[in-house]
Amino acid sequence: MEFRPCIDIHNGTVKQIVGSSLTDTGNRARENFVSDKDAAFYARFYRRDGIKGGHVILLNHAGSTYYERTKQQALSALRAYPGGLQAGGGICAENAEEFLAAGASHVIVTSYVFSGGKVDYENLQRLVRVTGKERLVLDLSCRMGADGAYYIVTDRWQRFTSEKISLELLERLSAYADEFLVHAVDVEGRAEGIEVPLVRLLGSWGKIPVTYAGGIGSFADLKELKREGMGRLNVTVGSALDLFGGAMEYRKVLAFCAEQKAEGECIPKALP
Repeated sequence: MEFRPCIDIHNGTVKQIVGSSLTDTGNRARENFVSDKDAAFYARFYRRDGIKGGHVILLNHAGSTYYERTKQQALSALRAYPGGLQAGGGICAENAEEFLAAGASHVIVTSYVFSGGKVDYENLQRLVRVTGKERLVLDLSCRMGADGAYYIVTDRWQRFTSEKISLELLERLSAYADEFLVHAVDVEGRAEGIEVPLVRLLGSWGKIPVTYAGGIGSFADLKELKREGMGRLNVTVGSALDLFGGAMEYRKVLAFCAEQKAEGECIPKALP
């Protein structure tokens, strides 16, 4: 289990939000924390600790009044920690290179790949030609449907696709991506516990790195994530972290995750 930091940017400001509250209409979201520091500050902070693999997420769409402000914040973070952070939010084959050139180790993509409510393999292959498999993270953030399955959601988590999270889907998409990022959107930003069925499903696979985000609010939640995810999932802690106004101490979270890695339970690159 590795700790993966986050820098979420909305309306040009670093924030922690309730994921399910995000809407393009009026650029609104329920806010848990609004920082008075810019994105580059957090990038330099993570750089000092040598923590890699975190994600910088643009939470405004390209047509938004705030998009350029949000984008400039993201680019400043990438330049402050070249090679240390991944970038996501509105990325496609046409603009991926800009974020990579600014210093992103990987780009994170959802909507462009799941265009029209299902996997668009033409777009996916077009993207891979730009990034290579080794610099692409597929964001499989999801919400529970009426049937109890987890469906990938796009357009800043507002639109359901027909694609269910399944072992078969993970296997198929792993041919194109270096990692997966999965926000459990229904619990994202609530710090009230993890989505256990989703964690079990992701942990039962484990062939490439998978970062889970959503609902972590205590060290008991981290222990549950480790147990139910079979020690194979990396983790992002957002609103619950003291850096963002929460009660979980950043240093203690790092120490907890380091202990799991020392015990040999960090996620493997590949399983037989």
